[in-house]
Amino acid sequence: MRMNFKQRSEREEIMDNYDGSKETLKAVLKDITRVNRILGGNSITVDAVFRLIRENRRESYTILDMGCADGNMLRLLADKARKEQVVVKLIGVDLSEDALEIARKASETYPEISYSKKNILSDDFSDFRVDIVITTLTMHHFKDVDILKFIRQFIKLSAIGIVVNDLQRSRLAYYLFQIFSLIFIKTKVAKIDGLISISKGFRKKELETFASALKGVSHIIEWKWAFRYVWVMRKMRL
Repeated sequence: MRMNFKQRSEREEIMDNYDGSKETLKAVLKDITRVNRILGGNSITVDAVFRLIRENRRESYTILDMGCADGNMLRLLADKARKEQVVVKLIGVDLSEDALEIARKASETYPEISYSKKNILSDDFSDFRVDIVITTLTMHHFKDVDILKFIRQFIKLSAIGIVVNDLQRSRLAYYLFQIFSLIFIKTKVAKIDGLISISKGFRKKELETFASALKGVSHIIEWKWAFRYVWVMRKMRL
């Protein structure tokens, strides 16, 4: 069957309602981390965050990762902050308690990182005071109708800005991922969900449409290798 990439797919990913073992989950998250490392997805977020930090000098920064999974991105940010001698407090939020347990275990040597189970669309975040919100490969899990709610919550939470790192919806990306996954991905879940994720990704015009409906922030949307968009929002000073 020929895939249609004109519109975002509404198919659910296995990980959207995952009910398997924690060991399998750990293996799937390890696959995702490997893909991000090999294809440069991690550096996209890290570079964007530290660009915001350099533009807004403060004694310390609180960074919230929405949809943190196993916390890999937070550990990368912590490593970079230590190297740059930047004081950070890092908070990971996810819906999966199993993923958070894996994240806590992997972050035992990172006292600057903490984790919390919350739902961005329904839970109360009024006690959170953060400088930067990041979300990596999370936004495509949401339907269009919920994405503006998702981003507006980020705008309320952040003092400096927001970094969204997500997938470009592309036929080429879809078929190249099939080849890539044969070599670099071990779990069936990650292979299946990777393809669904691409079909649920974005075109630049779609991101620009979302951006046009958001107030209080400026926007830069850039394409990055491999088949990613980084969408950086900066809070506008009154």
